[in-house]
Amino acid sequence: MNSSQSLPKAVLMDMDGTLVDTEPYWVAAEYAIAERFGATWSEEQAMELVGNALIESARLVKEGMGLPHEPEEIVEMLLDGVVEQVEQEVPWRPGARELLTDLVEHGVPCALVTMSYARFVGPILKELPEGTFKVIVTGDMVANGKPHPEPYLTAAAALGVAAEDTIAVEDSNTGARSAEAAGCTVLVIENHVPVAPGERRVFRDTLEGMTYADLAAL
Repeated sequence: MNSSQSLPKAVLMDMDGTLVDTEPYWVAAEYAIAERFGATWSEEQAMELVGNALIESARLVKEGMGLPHEPEEIVEMLLDGVVEQVEQEVPWRPGARELLTDLVEHGVPCALVTMSYARFVGPILKELPEGTFKVIVTGDMVANGKPHPEPYLTAAAALGVAAEDTIAVEDSNTGARSAEAAGCTVLVIENHVPVAPGERRVFRDTLEGMTYADLAAL
């Protein structure tokens, strides 16, 4: 953040793997597609998709499984699988809702910046107080998904702040690259995949017990 700005003007949050541990839902949906069409899939291939734009993940699924379907069709199949699961249970990451509550109480504007599509985000937002996120950027709203900086630049602009004056919270290399390229300070909470060090990246083990004051200290 700018040296003259000691506190974040906004916090921009990734969703999958950061706020909610939905990566296993996506992996299950991928394996279900493989089984449905008699294809093979591996955990290694699944982990390569973490943090990607959905359409890019769909292209990798198409290639990896040898499917005849267009990537757009595969996106819808993936979404069908994960939406069904998240409507049954939202798997919140430790400390995620508590941190959001503390940020709202301190008047810090928050944005959700996810490569998931709107119809997957809906059931998760229903479990949060209305207005928790002042801005929501989903993968179907941007021309360029993560690791391109567009998602984070879009969120910052919608909040009326410079990305350099925000903190982004991420769990993947792809997401961290996106936020870093936008100019954000990136708080990395690793989950399913390791994240490489970076100039604007700060690493912590968990969101549990983290407060607005902790983010301000970054």
